[in-house]
Amino acid sequence: MEGSTVTRAQLAEAIYQQVGLSRNESAELVESILAEISDCLAAGETVKLSSFGSFQVRQKGGRVGRNPKTGEEVPIEPRRVLVFRASHVLKDAINEGMLGRPARG
Repeated sequence: MEGSTVTRAQLAEAIYQQVGLSRNESAELVESILAEISDCLAAGETVKLSSFGSFQVRQKGGRVGRNPKTGEEVPIEPRRVLVFRASHVLKDAINEGMLGRPARG
């Protein structure tokens, strides 16, 4: 659904309802998973989630950009960026209406 955002609390609530862990355990599980993903990405590792996609950190080189208002050249420093590539399963699910699951709202 457009304009809707899934939060950590909503993920924890879904785990609570579907898996049966306590609300506190569900929240801790969500935090633990997100922390592990973050730590791996910060270390430069690729994170692959089967049937979902992969997260990868890439190095971008420095370049010269332009301020769109003034046209002034501005140096852009080299940096690391996060890239997400959706799996074909996820792409298909998005195009087919999310596997028959009810819309969030």
